Amino acid sequence: MAAVSDRLPAFPWDKLEPYKKTAAAHPDGIVDLSVGTPVDPVPELIRQALIDAADSPGYPTVWGTAALRDAITGWLRGRLGASAAEHRNVLPVVGSKELVAWLPTQLGLGAGDQVAYPRLAYPTYEVGARLCGAEPVVYDDPTADLDPARVKLLWLNSPSNPTGKVLAKDELVRIVAWAREHGILLFSDECYLELGWEAEPVSVLHDDVCGGSYEGIVAVHSLSKRSNLAGYRAAFVAGDADVVRELLEIRKHGGMMTPAPVQAATVAALGDDRHVAEQRERYAARRTALRAALEAHGFRVEHSEASLYLWVTRDEPCWDTVAHLAELGILVAPGDFYGEAGARFVRVALTATDERVEAAVKRLG
Repeated sequence: MAAVSDRLPAFPWDKLEPYKKTAAAHPDGIVDLSVGTPVDPVPELIRQALIDAADSPGYPTVWGTAALRDAITGWLRGRLGASAAEHRNVLPVVGSKELVAWLPTQLGLGAGDQVAYPRLAYPTYEVGARLCGAEPVVYDDPTADLDPARVKLLWLNSPSNPTGKVLAKDELVRIVAWAREHGILLFSDECYLELGWEAEPVSVLHDDVCGGSYEGIVAVHSLSKRSNLAGYRAAFVAGDADVVRELLEIRKHGGMMTPAPVQAATVAALGDDRHVAEQRERYAARRTALRAALEAHGFRVEHSEASLYLWVTRDEPCWDTVAHLAELGILVAPGDFYGEAGARFVRVALTATDERVEAAVKRLG
């Protein structure tokens, strides 16, 4: 039996282990700014909702409870400006990463099809293409760089991971129109949408972008960062009802169900704006401190107008920068994890405690 893993690139984070050991040897301990995993507490009202739903002996449904679909559609209309969102447009998923990885397979893509994604991008877009045997292709401008006859799935990512770049509304309008003209299914990864700093991210589902119709477009959203729920695997897709229905049927057969307590926790999270604002304030303060320290240390920050990362360079190979910072006890992600275009950058996550961020600032001083 052929090993499916042979189709995949080496798992990038394994390459960082020697530098992690170096950073961990610092007398004051490691400051891990690499992976971007939340470290702040899960808000109390979300934990309470999880506890209250803990007595859930039966199977949850793949489509989720009516209460969950109400919460998602209400949030889409109120937060994203997607006024036409209905239950038929939404589907909970078991964290956004599994959706990204298995989407091309679930869409029936394979040899001869292309899956396109930004030149600097989350590595799982490529993984998803390779898992189903499709061809991964990168772009700077999808309307200029891609062959519309071959691309079957187009990924957008705004705000971007790793760069924090935000696509302007008029840019989204242009790309959505192009994808529709050529019959290309467009998926927009918007997991960092609520973390705009110097720009206001806009969803492809906003009425001004899609014209109030979700034909050919789907957005992906996660509660991992906005609500500190990475451990809950709480996420959802929203958009084209035909695509959502097809994914629902496939995922029902595959048993891809969000646990009932997590569904209840998601309802609580989407219904409360206060904890989101409080978490934004934490990240904003950390971002300000780290940015100033990095710039004073000789780094240049590019893009980074949104998301949970600073995309920085010292105009040297990224692994030299990783090694330099590891000697200071600071671990960051090398830019080439996200594509060859990142070979002289590193990604610095804002996901560390205030105490650890303060330690990093002192070490960079």
